[in-house]
Amino acid sequence: MVSLRLGSERAQQSYVSGSFWPPACSVTQLSPRTRLYPSCTLAALQVQMHCGKPHSPSSGAGGYPLAFPAFTWEVRANDRNYHMQFKKKFAFCLSKKKYAGNAIKTAKYNIFTFLPLNLYEQFHRTANVYFIFVILLQTFPEISTLPWYTLLFPLSCLLTIRGLRDLIDDIGRHQSDKTINSRPCEILSGKSFRWQKWHNICVGDIVRLRKESIVPADMLLLCSSEPSSLCYVETADIDGETNLKFRQALLVTHQELVSEESMAAFDGTVTCEEPNSRMHSFTGTLEWRGETYSLDSERILLRGCRLRNTDVCYGLVIYAGFDSKIMRNCGKIKRKKTKLDCMMDRLVIIIFLVLLVTSLCLAVASGFWARMFQEKHSYLSALYKNTTPAQQAFFNFWGFTILLSIIIPMSMYITFEFIYLVNSFFINWDLEMYYAAKDIPAKARSTSLNDQLGQIEYIFSDKTGTLTQNIMSFKKCCINGTIYGKPGVRSPAKWPGQGRAEPWGDGPVKPMDFHFL
Repeated sequence: MVSLRLGSERAQQSYVSGSFWPPACSVTQLSPRTRLYPSCTLAALQVQMHCGKPHSPSSGAGGYPLAFPAFTWEVRANDRNYHMQFKKKFAFCLSKKKYAGNAIKTAKYNIFTFLPLNLYEQFHRTANVYFIFVILLQTFPEISTLPWYTLLFPLSCLLTIRGLRDLIDDIGRHQSDKTINSRPCEILSGKSFRWQKWHNICVGDIVRLRKESIVPADMLLLCSSEPSSLCYVETADIDGETNLKFRQALLVTHQELVSEESMAAFDGTVTCEEPNSRMHSFTGTLEWRGETYSLDSERILLRGCRLRNTDVCYGLVIYAGFDSKIMRNCGKIKRKKTKLDCMMDRLVIIIFLVLLVTSLCLAVASGFWARMFQEKHSYLSALYKNTTPAQQAFFNFWGFTILLSIIIPMSMYITFEFIYLVNSFFINWDLEMYYAAKDIPAKARSTSLNDQLGQIEYIFSDKTGTLTQNIMSFKKCCINGTIYGKPGVRSPAKWPGQGRAEPWGDGPVKPMDFHFL
């Protein structure tokens, strides 16, 4: 029996490539991280196997399960029918396709779910629950001071304004989804590539990408126009880094897949891990023509990357749509609350508790006053003959609650909604926020988070490039006594030494010296 403890990434790569076998004797190897940090041994992989016997993908020696799950995501190139037959359960007895399409949806509502979901979200605001509580109290004639529908109308106006505001935001999401799903791309169909849209991409398709195009799905790089099938990508939309990263295809696909006919005949099978949110790790194998080749993250093009300095590259779609790593990291859209909303919710609760205490004090005082007043004025006994002072105090408690309910004004919330909406229009119209270099105006994508603008408490920055544009502008240089640069640019100081001076320079220039500004 051999016990190997290796780092998860290294162990999985060695495992899928079949590059390590148990030695003749029992050995325990610890990764450098495990040697330095003994507490990490619990997180290290423990692969158990018999000496001299290959291990199986699903279990170790004696049927013991491995520490990492078996690879169950199988992708066959150019075979859509194979992937469409698989289903998986997601709720009760309902099922859906195991391999998702490439269309995405980030909008929160549709025609049928807008009204119930929006009302559900709106009644998570404490003020709306408070207003509904007051309206319910108004439905009892014994304690009502106004008809209940007189309060329902302003509340309906408040809910309608908020609903329209949320609808405008969600329409923007629908338009953004439609734009992304309708981006063009070249998909191998039959024996030639045809221009189609992103939402037509399926797992197992071969896609051709050209320079400056965006990767539509997580793909295995098959080959490219660069030597050794190198491919340069920019991941600014994923991690904010503008420096180029390179990916390289397998040598076998680089040498064999040299034409569209060979692409159409490609029938390799990729077996890898299930879709996950780990952006910088990937483990799998490619089986083709009886041979198995190991795959890692250096062979994968992630959705959202932009192709740079590479004329053409070809990729096999592994994860599409919501199965892609960038969409797995997005998560579900949650209702966002600003600091002002949280503060208002706390104030409503505090004011409501003060209101109840005040109403209780007034109700108790009214009960004592009613009993004393009835003893002095006998003619009032006929008015209160069916109720006791305690019952009258109970009714007075809720009556005072209704009378003092205006301590939380509904008109203030309606005014807030108009302020949010109009302020978002002002942001869109602000010419000082227009970026002329790229013709990009300011756009308020959410009309409910305006009061969060500028409220920055902490900035965590790893380098100055995060806060600046990292743009270097050429001003002037002197090479072999000749100054190069725009005539309008002047140097901040005079040039040292003797020599001839240019008409736009600030002083003489010494020949054969190199000066850079």
